[in-house]
Amino acid sequence: MKINSTFKLNLVMACTTLALASMAAQNSYAEEAAAEPEYTLLDSIMQGKPMTSFRLRYETIDQDGFQVAPANTNKKFEDAKAFTLRSLIGWQTAPFHNFSFAAQITDVHAFTDDYNDRRNNLTDPGNSQYPNVVDPTYTDINQLYVDWTGIKNTKLRLGRQQVNLDNVRFIGDIGFRQNMQVFDGISVLNKSIPDTEVYVAHFDKVRQINTQLRDGNIDIVNAKYRISPSESLVGYGYFIDVANLSQNNGNPAAIGTAAQGGNGLGASQDLTKTATTDASSKTFGVRLDGVHKIDDNWKALYTAEYAKQDDYKGGNPLIDAHYYKVGGGAMYGVWSLRIDQEVLSSNNGKYAFQTPLGTNHLFQGWADQFLATPRQGIEDTFITFAGSIEKAKLYAEYHVFRSDEKFQTLGHTTLNPKLSDKYGTEFDASVAYPFTDKVLGKLEYAKFSEDDVYGTTSKAAARKGDKEIIWATAMYTF
Repeated sequence: MKINSTFKLNLVMACTTLALASMAAQNSYAEEAAAEPEYTLLDSIMQGKPMTSFRLRYETIDQDGFQVAPANTNKKFEDAKAFTLRSLIGWQTAPFHNFSFAAQITDVHAFTDDYNDRRNNLTDPGNSQYPNVVDPTYTDINQLYVDWTGIKNTKLRLGRQQVNLDNVRFIGDIGFRQNMQVFDGISVLNKSIPDTEVYVAHFDKVRQINTQLRDGNIDIVNAKYRISPSESLVGYGYFIDVANLSQNNGNPAAIGTAAQGGNGLGASQDLTKTATTDASSKTFGVRLDGVHKIDDNWKALYTAEYAKQDDYKGGNPLIDAHYYKVGGGAMYGVWSLRIDQEVLSSNNGKYAFQTPLGTNHLFQGWADQFLATPRQGIEDTFITFAGSIEKAKLYAEYHVFRSDEKFQTLGHTTLNPKLSDKYGTEFDASVAYPFTDKVLGKLEYAKFSEDDVYGTTSKAAARKGDKEIIWATAMYTF
């Protein structure tokens, strides 16, 4: 187990205190209402719900690019083949005098070793010849928390927990990967105001998908007003006081992990003038999103969102960028088509808007070429198509990626500057089929096609080379 010992001790003490308080309350209640059947702690356990699932996945990647040190940088990548099983086993009790307890363990087992698992955000020793598949083998406590609902329309949660807010662009559990992202701390969800949900949280640790447990202070405020059951207006503030969260850490020479893209900095420049020293930031934003019914067949789809990001509590002063997403479309029956543009802006090529706690796999294409936004920013214009045939759910996206500020391309020199804003394009598609109410199968495909080379040489560390991925997944949920 790799859970922090201080966190575990504090959580055990808190759970013990709450349990003793519950037992005392139960005894008092029994004395006052002895005639009624006693609802025991055992009853709450028996009437709880499982938090158990098993997910088997095969992932293969064909990626253009070159190996990183200490391997021979003249050698191209070999195809990655990852065959893994994630087992989540847990249980949450039913409420017992306003308290509910939950515990869940996770285990990720690899049947193959032909991939770079990026454990702790480092190159897998002996496997640098393979592209990254961030699914390291791991066994740990995944979730361990207590819920208290003693105040009407309010739920307080203390302990290790997964968090998914809105469309998970800014805060998510990155559930696609086999090791999910979880947070240690306290959160409160209140629904006292009609049609309104207010979520606030403070976390002092986050365990990322590469299994690294990072310390810091993360404060979250998210307020959602439901205009209708399918339309909402959200305001949020995210305060991240953490030195780095992988988006600016690791070996700058590693493809896919370069410090915010790593392009456009001369070796003579002072690295303290980049935003790779301390990426603590604050982000404020507003989001309008919904599905508006026109008639029994047609629905209108729309999204408009804006956010501003600045430095926070010692964060680098170059952290100054904005985000927006606008788009819309139509839905007829089960079929839908929409077009959107999402922009993560650049601060003159020195820093770009980051979402270090978001489920970034779902954005800017599934090939994961832009998990960390390059310093030159990104403009992603994409079309989305979705529908279903019988039980099979179909989904597809097509992206055109450009930079917000131009980047250096192959052959760039001071005397012969070569700049571009064309990263490339990507096509993603999936089909999911529920064989039973507990068994789901899914096939997914992603193909990123490079346009202009991002970097000053053909072997540049940050190059966004062609990349093709196939996933085959089977999941059983209790």
